[in-house]
Amino acid sequence: MFTNLYSAFLASAQAHPDKTALYWAAQKFDYRHFVGQSAWVSRELRERHGIQPGDRVAIWMHNRPEFVSALLGILAAGAVAVPVNNFLKPAEVSYLLADAGVRVVLADGALAAGLSSAGIPELPVLTAEQFPAEPDVPGERVSVPRAHSDLAVLIYTSGTTGHPKGAMLTHGNLLHNVESCRQILQVVAVDRFVLMLPMFHSFMLTVSLLLPLLTGGSIVLIQSLHPAKSMLEEILVNRGSVLPAMAQVFRMLAGLPAGLELPLRLCISGAGPLPGEILRAFNERHPATPLIEGYGLSEASPVVSVNPVQGPWIAGTIGVPIPNVEISIRDPLGNPLADGVDGELWVRGGNVMAGYWNAPEKTAETLVDGWLRTGDVGHRRPDGYFVITDRLKDMLKPNGINVYPREIEEIIYQFPGVRECAVVGEPDERRGERPVAFVALDEGRTFDEKALLAFLKERLADFKLPRRAIVMPSLPRNATGKLLKTRLRELLREAGRSSASVG
Repeated sequence: MFTNLYSAFLASAQAHPDKTALYWAAQKFDYRHFVGQSAWVSRELRERHGIQPGDRVAIWMHNRPEFVSALLGILAAGAVAVPVNNFLKPAEVSYLLADAGVRVVLADGALAAGLSSAGIPELPVLTAEQFPAEPDVPGERVSVPRAHSDLAVLIYTSGTTGHPKGAMLTHGNLLHNVESCRQILQVVAVDRFVLMLPMFHSFMLTVSLLLPLLTGGSIVLIQSLHPAKSMLEEILVNRGSVLPAMAQVFRMLAGLPAGLELPLRLCISGAGPLPGEILRAFNERHPATPLIEGYGLSEASPVVSVNPVQGPWIAGTIGVPIPNVEISIRDPLGNPLADGVDGELWVRGGNVMAGYWNAPEKTAETLVDGWLRTGDVGHRRPDGYFVITDRLKDMLKPNGINVYPREIEEIIYQFPGVRECAVVGEPDERRGERPVAFVALDEGRTFDEKALLAFLKERLADFKLPRRAIVMPSLPRNATGKLLKTRLRELLREAGRSSASVG
């Protein structure tokens, strides 16, 4: 059993130093490269910048090979990595760096140039462009011993309400999640994980970066998602075998022209719900490639459950808990609920965070007797599979009756021409709250609001029917593709104040 993430990586590298660890379009980087480059980063942090074990070091980079070396180098130095969302505005970056007490930033040259505008020009910066192309530094000579309980990564939540919170993930948390994922996803050393979403996201950090590198596999790092043809060519040429991504990616893959077959053995949908209509379309187009839905959150390192690779794959579920993780459905008082009854998902296991950084009150609210309160609502089926109904904060109450937006959204996705949709609540003097639907359409489609509402009326109880449907070119999302329902609620409030149309 490895005591820390860097020692686990070194074991992989020593077993096959010449194996390609990362494909970057036409370039290939072997394990020896990342040992040397991460060791160089570690030495720079400790000797030039005085970094001590436990100090926080930020990574503010776009997706690129040096991100891997930066992460590993920080861990080798015994420091704590703080991945920074590279889509944040300067004020948001300033808050995050200050809250984490970051001492050094490892950045892209382009992003580093904007650091002064973030209000912290005195912070030392080491750019990816400074990393030596062919370093020759033995990794084991510069690594600092760390224990399972030592902090490894601070992952900041998306902060859809208030300031983001830093989830404290230890070496033990992440090693636990990697091993659980290895088992349930049946990962082997020949696997090549396609990494296309931002590397700062916990889903990518664990499943597409740490999992392959700590199991002797490889990463196919996509240079750009646009155009889609280029992305597909990179998957084909570099023979990607496992694709963890979000629902929108699988919707695109479901529309691939006949004759174009991908080398993928497995697709994993995460970072948000997988609409049943997208799953159906994908399965029709790629019947030989399983698309399995999972569930997780940053506070759990992040993976909690997934439909098993060997099946059964049950549409509309998040599968079963990964090995050595438990899920319990609880009522508002924390009492366990029977199968089929909706309640809050509580999670327990070695993957659960140590707490929130500098937020003892939030930690106490979220971690209760060793359990993580997720804020997600769902139930357990009699067969042991779990279903996510919605977020607690997104639940609507027309006429005082609980309504989960996802139930309405799943029906809207069945209406021809709908590319994406979201349902939020709007205050109503008579009913307390009424659902409102936002939709984005397939290219070239026209919208008939009356036809959609009639379609829904045949399939939903009257109290669940949206008051109206609003068309937008696309729905607002954050950098990791998570739908921003807070922004949709803001648009409704703004429209109410101005009596103007939204969209």
